[in-house]
Amino acid sequence: MKNLFKFAFCLILYASCFSPNISLAQDVFYLTADRLFDGEKMWTGKAVLVKGNKIMAIVEKSSPIPSGAKVLDFKNATLLPGLIEGHAHLFLYPYNITDWDTQVLKETDALRTIRASVHAKNTLMAGFTSVRDLGTEGAGYADVSLKKAILDKIIEGPRMMVAGRAIVSTGSYGPKGYDNDQKIMLGAEPADGNELVRVVRDQIWQGADFIKIYADYRWGLMGEDRPTFTLDELKLINEVTTSSGRVMVCHAKSKEAIRRSVLAGAVTIEHGDFLDEEIGKLMKEHQVIFMPTIAAVDKITQYRGWKKSIDPDPENVVRKKLSFKAALASGVTIGMGGDVGVFPHGDNVMEMELMAEYGMPNLDILKAATSVNARAMNWQDKLGHIKEGFLADLVVVKGNPLENISQIREVKFVMKDGVIYK
Repeated sequence: MKNLFKFAFCLILYASCFSPNISLAQDVFYLTADRLFDGEKMWTGKAVLVKGNKIMAIVEKSSPIPSGAKVLDFKNATLLPGLIEGHAHLFLYPYNITDWDTQVLKETDALRTIRASVHAKNTLMAGFTSVRDLGTEGAGYADVSLKKAILDKIIEGPRMMVAGRAIVSTGSYGPKGYDNDQKIMLGAEPADGNELVRVVRDQIWQGADFIKIYADYRWGLMGEDRPTFTLDELKLINEVTTSSGRVMVCHAKSKEAIRRSVLAGAVTIEHGDFLDEEIGKLMKEHQVIFMPTIAAVDKITQYRGWKKSIDPDPENVVRKKLSFKAALASGVTIGMGGDVGVFPHGDNVMEMELMAEYGMPNLDILKAATSVNARAMNWQDKLGHIKEGFLADLVVVKGNPLENISQIREVKFVMKDGVIYK
């Protein structure tokens, strides 16, 4: 019997050496770099202690290193909270490879989910440990399954918050221009009036973490962006959504759609192409966060033939620059959401680079991609900061992103939930 116990112990010890899921004790990590950005400020002379999946403490480098801690000291580098992507579509990929209609109408949900799993890993390896996915665009609730596959550690990817199908008004969304004698699958779920109550509840039942609404779309008489839902409809959506403990977020480009969305209780406004200072101040007053999605406009315009830095800026790019300038002037809180999927997953930093190009200070951009986005996702009590008791989502990049935001591309280390992935 004694030998049997000895054999069993040796077997457990052997397994612990080869399986990441079996451990005799939780590892303690001591991480340090030249600089530490805590979600609000940049510091020097600091180190972070991690045990299990939590941050134990932020300590001075001069303090004693705990006995048995695994020391990771990064030179010429900056330690940050895990970055958060505020507007992603993991089930889409760049339209210059395959156009949106083809992705939605011709690719199977199975193929799109397999592709999305690769996008998820690329996102994590780029230092983005959390993602808010704004809809599968025709792949139903496959994002709910993708999220579960990551949670169950079947695949590697960021922590996900998902919208599922998203909601549009009847007749506004695409794909469009096909023979109505056949059933054309839409990129989101149509609903109107009192039917919105049932659809919101159904989306929640299907697994949506929040409700995404297309508050306007290109369905005006001349193809311009016009509001799709009335203020009362948006209020009805929000009433049902908030009663479940979730939030409503709104795709809104036109000023009237933004105004209605804000007054109805939207937590974030996506795109805001026609935002002006007055609307920005209204958003600030109601504590609404703005996700500008600059990169989507920049890349789609290039796909259509614009040679950036050679050709003059076309109207939509000029408009985007003006709206972002107005947002900065109004003082509205700005998050970091690039509409990634329009451009490659893993290249999320492009949005941060354009925010800098359009006039936002680098410190505010770092906040946008960490503490602000955590607040937009209602995760401010566990993510977006390097703080005692928060989840151990940590990233190390080469150099100093306060001097050059593109240093975020130079990822040297990725930890999510206390697990090292890179």
